[in-house]
Amino acid sequence: MLNLAIGMAEQNVDVDLVLASATGPYLKMVPPQVRVVDLKAGRVLSSMPALARYLREVRPVGMVSALDHANVVALWARRLAGGQSRVAVCMQNTPTQDASHSASFRGRLTPVAMKLFYPWATGIVGVSQGVVDDFIKMTGIRQKVMVIHNPVVTPDLFRRADEPVEHPWLQPGQPPVLLGVGRLTRQKNFPNLIRAFARVRTQQPSRLMILGEGEDRSALETLIAELGLQGEVSLPGFVQNPYAYMKRAAMFVLSSDWEGLPTVLIEALALGTPVVSTNCPSGPMEILRGGVLGRLVPMQDAEALAQAITASLSEPFKPVLEAAYADYTQAVVVQQYLKLLRGM
Repeated sequence: MLNLAIGMAEQNVDVDLVLASATGPYLKMVPPQVRVVDLKAGRVLSSMPALARYLREVRPVGMVSALDHANVVALWARRLAGGQSRVAVCMQNTPTQDASHSASFRGRLTPVAMKLFYPWATGIVGVSQGVVDDFIKMTGIRQKVMVIHNPVVTPDLFRRADEPVEHPWLQPGQPPVLLGVGRLTRQKNFPNLIRAFARVRTQQPSRLMILGEGEDRSALETLIAELGLQGEVSLPGFVQNPYAYMKRAAMFVLSSDWEGLPTVLIEALALGTPVVSTNCPSGPMEILRGGVLGRLVPMQDAEALAQAITASLSEPFKPVLEAAYADYTQAVVVQQYLKLLRGM
């Protein structure tokens, strides 16, 4: 969303970044030309009255929302405000997977809310064809549904990738580093990556680094200790600039059980880092063009993941051409959203 806001502002569009609560590590990355509107609601659901008031007062031409519960709040706020702004709701994950793995009652009700309220939107956006196909199958809704990818590849991505990294594992002369990036949650299935790495290291010297923070940290640390990998697996936590790590890693590995459009996979391709990924729903099959741009393996299969990593490490890698990730560039995606929001 930040990339989208910045890209629109660079097209001389007035952009507000409207937040239920203006907190978090990315706030410092918002440029001056993007106005931050803090609804001071604390929770997304309780932000509905303030968002409706904002829509009545500002009357923006269009609004983009993302994440399913926020999408429902945005649609109701638009209705309470009189329904003048065009609204694009964006699905970032495969809906059925999100609902089936949700631990909350609200999450399990999401498919019902989608079916009832998403038809109110001007456009229903899925970030990959897999997300759109899953939504149509789940709801039967086909009208106004479209694929618009996330604006992943930006000039800032390449600039930040060239910044220095002080981690000793990424210095010259060190063993190759396998990199995973994401919240330490069930969705990302980092235990499967750690078990695969335990097999890889028996074939060749290597190390594993996983960037991110989350509720599964203690379980992952326990697994690392059980496998005797304390000196070879690093969990540095959240880092402000993962791209510098990504560019210097020998390989990026995605071990997820479900996704919508895994941003990190696209970033790794753009930065010239070899990739291996689970063939999870959805996104990796599309991004990697059926395995042409990187190996795809079954989910939850540590042996298959280890074999793919080992094979990829042993062969020369040719960075992909820019055309392989052109659909995910900021410039392309911004124009698609502006066309939708302007009713063109």
